[in-house]
Formats: sequence, structure tokens, C-alpha cells
Amino acid sequence: MARILSIDYGLKRCGIATTDPLQLIVTGLTTVETSNLFSFLENYFKDENVEKMVVGLPVHKDGNFTYLKHNIDIFTTLFSKKWPSVIIDYADEQFSSQHAKQIIKDGGAKKKTRQDKSLVDKISAVIILQRYLKHI
Repeated sequence: MARILSIDYGLKRCGIATTDPLQLIVTGLTTVETSNLFSFLENYFKDENVEKMVVGLPVHKDGNFTYLKHNIDIFTTLFSKKWPSVIIDYADEQFSSQHAKQIIKDGGAKKKTRQDKSLVDKISAVIILQRYLKHI
């Protein structure tokens, strides 16, 4: 089997998480600057077999997409042109950042660690992928 990758897409940074090859365990991989996302993915795909990418969709409480949806659409269009064999799927990312912050706080992290936005993005990607795996 191959890995499933998830991305918590942002204008500045993207949190990335992945499964193990058996798709049983989700691990936070890293956070990368959005401008370096394609470069990171290209290097990652050289070493790892990825069959699917799950992108978090930002949704308002009323069910409408946030302003980021347009940027995500551009990203996924370019991604599918570059890696047509990788399936793209989407998952609701509503409240994933708040949930990530609470997980970090509950883990006993110090205030400085809790304020690390890149850590929050990475944990958010983990949450998105965990939610997704429970639905497939």
C-alpha cells in the first residue's frame, strides 16, 4: 500500500501529515512555507509512495467556504497536472486549528510552544487526516 498525505493549506504555511504505508497510523510530518510547497512535495514523492492527498477545506459555521477555497482550487489544479496519479480528496477542516491548540495545551506545552503557529498547522493536518480516515 501507499501513504495518504494531508495538507492544512494556508496562505503563509501548510501543515503536512501522513500515514504509514499500511494507512493505520497518522503522523505530523512538517510545516512548510506555501511558496515552497511544490518543491517539498517533489522531494517527498521521490522517496515515498503516495496514493492520495487529502486537503482540508475551510468552511464557515454557515457551511460556506472561506476565502481560502479559491487558493486551494488553484493549488489542487496545479497539483493534479504535475502528479495525475495521486488521488485528491477533501475533508472538512472546520475547527481543526482550535482543536490542535487544545491538544497542544492539554499536552502540557509551555506558552511559547503553544504559540508556535507552525506546530498548530502540523497538528491540524494530523486532525484532518484522522477525521478523513474515519470516513473512508
